[in-house]
Amino acid sequence: MKLNLRNPIVFFDIESTGLSVSHDRIVEICAVKVLLNGDREIKTRRINPTIPISEEAQKIHGISNEDVKDCPTFKQIAKSLAEWMKGCDFAGYNSFKFDLPLLAEEFLRAGVDFDFRKRKMIDVQNIFHKMEQRTLVAAYKFYCHKDLENAHSAEADTVATLEVLEAQLDRYKDDLKNDVGFLAEFSMRSRFADYAGRIVYDDKDVPVFNFGKHKGKAVTDVLKAEPSYYSWMMEGDFTLDTKKVLTDIYLSMRNDR
Repeated sequence: MKLNLRNPIVFFDIESTGLSVSHDRIVEICAVKVLLNGDREIKTRRINPTIPISEEAQKIHGISNEDVKDCPTFKQIAKSLAEWMKGCDFAGYNSFKFDLPLLAEEFLRAGVDFDFRKRKMIDVQNIFHKMEQRTLVAAYKFYCHKDLENAHSAEADTVATLEVLEAQLDRYKDDLKNDVGFLAEFSMRSRFADYAGRIVYDDKDVPVFNFGKHKGKAVTDVLKAEPSYYSWMMEGDFTLDTKKVLTDIYLSMRNDR
């Protein structure tokens, strides 16, 4: 079943130097933009991360430091990429946990204001896990009846994710609506205030901490009772986006006094 779109939608996948959103960098990105008429535009770029690629990451995606040493940095492509993605909704596989936070972090490092929170975001893995509980390779085999060749290359994984979502719409047509807003809501496990999921919204739309000793507590309550917690997080190993969201909440508290 083809996607019923109100806006163009970008399916994307990234390969990186490692698994830390705050420290690691993108080495390859593939994005498939599906237009309202069903046409597709595919962009695949390798990127010089400016830091070494870990051995563990190289074993997964096969991209070496030598492969990307002459490629552009993310900062060099950030503005054109943001312009190409402007007005689009987004989709990926396991993207809420890593791909989206890392891409958002790269835009922040590059000084490009691109707010994914204003767009719909579908995580195809979450739909799959709610329905079948499998991996992308298994999902592709299950839904598309094909073996996924070149798994862990950004382009192969991205195109496979698009095909899996289309097949999910066919298989679950009585349960899933062919609507990006519905799919974004259905595939979201928690409502994150920040991309890394350190701060989430509770059932009353109150931002609460989602980690550590204050997990489940309202951010404003914690900052009022323990003002030093704000400084600890700002100086700690948290993403730029998490710190930005925390600062917005902190400033809103001060303005309400």
